[in-house]
Amino acid sequence: MMQPATAESDPQYIGIRRILLHRKSESGAISRRYDWRCNGKGYVAYRNFISRPRKWENLRTPSLLSSPGNSGRWLPSPAPLSHQFEAESFTSSRDLRSANQVSSRRLSFSSSFSDGDHSFRRGGGGFEHAYSFVGMHCIFDQCKSSVTVLKFGHMSSDLLAYGASDGTLTVCSLSQEPSVLKQLTGHSKDVTDFDFSSNNQYIASSSLDKTIRVWELSRGVCIRVIYGVSAQFCIRFHPVNNNFLSAGNANKEVSVFNFSTGRTIKTLSFDGEVTAMDHDHTGQIIFCGDGQGTVYSVSMDSHTGSLSRSHRHRTNHKSPVTTVKYRSFSLLASGPVLLTCTQDGNLCFFSVALQIKGYLTLRCSLKLAPRIHRIQASFCPLLSLEKGEYIVAGSEDSNVYFYDLTKPKHTCVNKLQGHRFPVMCVAWNHGENLLASSDFYGVVIVWKRAKTSS
Repeated sequence: MMQPATAESDPQYIGIRRILLHRKSESGAISRRYDWRCNGKGYVAYRNFISRPRKWENLRTPSLLSSPGNSGRWLPSPAPLSHQFEAESFTSSRDLRSANQVSSRRLSFSSSFSDGDHSFRRGGGGFEHAYSFVGMHCIFDQCKSSVTVLKFGHMSSDLLAYGASDGTLTVCSLSQEPSVLKQLTGHSKDVTDFDFSSNNQYIASSSLDKTIRVWELSRGVCIRVIYGVSAQFCIRFHPVNNNFLSAGNANKEVSVFNFSTGRTIKTLSFDGEVTAMDHDHTGQIIFCGDGQGTVYSVSMDSHTGSLSRSHRHRTNHKSPVTTVKYRSFSLLASGPVLLTCTQDGNLCFFSVALQIKGYLTLRCSLKLAPRIHRIQASFCPLLSLEKGEYIVAGSEDSNVYFYDLTKPKHTCVNKLQGHRFPVMCVAWNHGENLLASSDFYGVVIVWKRAKTSS
């Protein structure tokens, strides 16, 4: 028997259907290209945009919207939040494995307890207030590239600056209504590090474009450029004599420059690229980390700027040092200490013998998940004076983690959730009531710590 012709076998129907489908796909491509161009954040933003989850608009917090003239954004203080803790042993690597579990809730501040968190509760049913936060203080999102370094001003509670991979430096104020004070442009490649002078009137920055620039903040201009022969990775003002600038570079050198003239005073060679550095509080010792995981103690004359290598601490892991932080006193070590972190996730805590020219003794270490990016860590000085020895660090899974080195079985005591991309840098203000964190997508979040009851 003859069967009636179906719609699929009708040539006219098939042709019309193909035209409609072609127009639909073309219309969608045009719409995505338009959103990409309006976004202005390049291919990464476009890729993230087209791979966003369903009902993405409903996940965004309405208070996160900002006007074009005010990129520093106030966020209302939320209701009392529960605090989520995550235990992590010295050999665990759960940072990356927990990414899938929290990816759908990254815009929340915290969620529920884990099973091993009963040890962090007080007898009265409350929580340890030392590492508790009330939420986000403000957000800066005008940067269109990765924020590579982030710092508060010297002894400052409201002066914040951060450098980005597009070569820009942004200076912000957190007092009253958050705002951007200055946008410093001049570097042609990534800003790798910068440092405030003791009076916060100047910033010295280093970059992959082989230059060091000195900026005057009041006018927002570059007053001096020092040209090098290789990429500059780290830079510090001398804590006592601000006329000295110390910088480490890819040429395996640490150089001391005269701030006023820009001339090189002294250069000292090392075994690898000098990737991180910090001064002690006296200015007589520089602690340097290189691309092979080695940490050096270097003696420095505060009057002449001369350098001499004193001690070297080698490790078995050959990974670049991303963090070198000095602290003048620690209850755990009963003296000055040094914190280092390498790109493969090894965090080391040293006691420092200043009377032996900065000799380092390893007190404890913590194995975190390996990092792809140059993720940094920091001390929590005031918190550590209350109880424990706290360290805060970014992570590849977009969270900010707090570790207590006095708890080897439950080292991770808290985490902050709010970023959607790897957290690169963290920094405390002087009063340690604000914590700033930056991510790979250029977003800077300032967190507000809960007030402790005396």
